[in-house]
Amino acid sequence: MDQFEEDLVSALREVVKDGNWQCVGKKFDFDSTCTKLFSEDGEHLVLVHTEDDRFWAMDSSCPHEGGPLDLGDIEDLGDGKMALICPWHHFDFCLKTGVSSTGLQNQVYEVQVVQDMVYVNTQNELSLTPLPVEIGSSEGKLSDGIKHSLSEIEETLCFWATKILCTPDPKEKVALTLEVQEKWNTGEITVVGRATPPAQPSRKENLTVLEPGKIKRGKGGTQASRIALLHSLANIEQWAIDLSWDIIARFSSVQLGTGDPLPRQFFSDFVKVAGDEAKHYHLLETRITELGSFFGALPVHNGLWQSATDTSNDILARLAIVHMVHEARGLDVHPQTLSRFASQGDRGSVDLLEVIYRDEITHVAAGLKWFTYICSEEERDCLLTFHSLVKQHFRGYLKPPFNTEGRTTAGMTEEWYIPLIKPSC
Repeated sequence: MDQFEEDLVSALREVVKDGNWQCVGKKFDFDSTCTKLFSEDGEHLVLVHTEDDRFWAMDSSCPHEGGPLDLGDIEDLGDGKMALICPWHHFDFCLKTGVSSTGLQNQVYEVQVVQDMVYVNTQNELSLTPLPVEIGSSEGKLSDGIKHSLSEIEETLCFWATKILCTPDPKEKVALTLEVQEKWNTGEITVVGRATPPAQPSRKENLTVLEPGKIKRGKGGTQASRIALLHSLANIEQWAIDLSWDIIARFSSVQLGTGDPLPRQFFSDFVKVAGDEAKHYHLLETRITELGSFFGALPVHNGLWQSATDTSNDILARLAIVHMVHEARGLDVHPQTLSRFASQGDRGSVDLLEVIYRDEITHVAAGLKWFTYICSEEERDCLLTFHSLVKQHFRGYLKPPFNTEGRTTAGMTEEWYIPLIKPSC
């Protein structure tokens, strides 16, 4: 036996000596930087394949708030140290030690490659697909014949909502949204589930974000101005996609004053809203491209998400501010926006704005529907509660002109908003 064969046999013996090494596949199967490995004990791993052709492994759940590290990015920390970055709150975890600069520690696992096969040192069985496990009996032991798939968590609506929120590319966000909407509508996804959404959705790194007041939206008088206005609307629609998924994930476990959970139809309604917003972004992004530009060519703002942050602990406040104030304001500005494009003969933009307007009326209606439902269930006065929440969470007064026709079509009659305008002297 030559030296190479002796070394190979020795390496193989080292890999299997204690029975804790799990073969997860061929080296060439792991083209992606991060691959999730499903563990039989439910504590899943992420296998990382770096550009220098080395492999690393650690727990896939961020020890901070459970963020999906398998969706994270790799960054060079300097001195030859590489880190996996959590997509939720950007915590870093050294690939070698699992140590984070924040003081947290993630579990890491030794990885070896022998004869182009990848082995991870763990006592639990690993798989590239969810492993079926048996449900425990009342004594805590595994019962026979009853199977429970680890994929159950990943087939919940909230899992996908959180994944979409962590998707930075708007085109991927749109595609995922429409896919999940179809799965929910056809019954492929049936469980709402629970998940912790990120504090703020992910965005592409090359997107320039400015304060809302510093964005030039354009008045539609020139093609460049129309592009700027469409670009601003596309940014709003991207945030609107995230706001729809965030209300689903963030308030999935809320209990009403009666002790009851939110009805299933609540989630169905906001899945539809998310799908509409994804459609709107796609229409706007396509139109911007037709006019010779692209989304991301101009700066954007994240002002809408501030309202989400301010109302993250109160579902009535979220419905009031995001879906009954901001969405309704979109109805108010529609006539003027439409006239700007129509006056320039931009029929393509006019047509898509009409589509968006009709859908946005139903979104205001959805917010109003569930706001009044919760108030009714909790025996609150709807109008007094709405006025109080707007004064608490919205800066300033509501300003006319109001699109009375659009608001009324959505069910929002004047008693909802007229008391919130600035009193005349």
